[in-house]
Amino acid sequence: MSFSPQSKVWIYQSNRPLNSDEVQVIQQKLDDFTSQWKAHGHQLKAKAEIVHDFFIIFTVDEATAGVTGCSIDASVRIVKEIEQAYNIDLFDRFNIAYKIDDKVIVTNKEDFETLVNIKTVTPQTIVFNNLVQTLQEFETKWEIPFEQSWHSKVFAHLL
Repeated sequence: MSFSPQSKVWIYQSNRPLNSDEVQVIQQKLDDFTSQWKAHGHQLKAKAEIVHDFFIIFTVDEATAGVTGCSIDASVRIVKEIEQAYNIDLFDRFNIAYKIDDKVIVTNKEDFETLVNIKTVTPQTIVFNNLVQTLQEFETKWEIPFEQSWHSKVFAHLL
């Protein structure tokens, strides 16, 4: 299934990596949800995937049917169910994800600030911009160098 570059994207980041068994079960739950996800009775062209064992990413192509408040609420409910079932936090926006040697690491804001301060996180370190809103932004601006991200503005005093 192909999606328009303007498709809407929502990213939920876990505070810990999911193991392979969890990924398999959660992915099935997400597939079941998206195959029946509707907005005002219209089937949404949607997918959900787990990326890097940390991120649940929903994509909806609104060319066929647009997302509504109720349909977004339904996706939030499924994410909250996953959160409770697996004892993970998918809504803490103060957790920051970055990559070191192709390994994804998630840490809290204070620890990330320390890592920037001691130069473990450098201007070239890849960070994850979970604020992207479209598939095109996801593909071009999700994994970006720290120096090009919103993170660098928040932690500019340390650079």
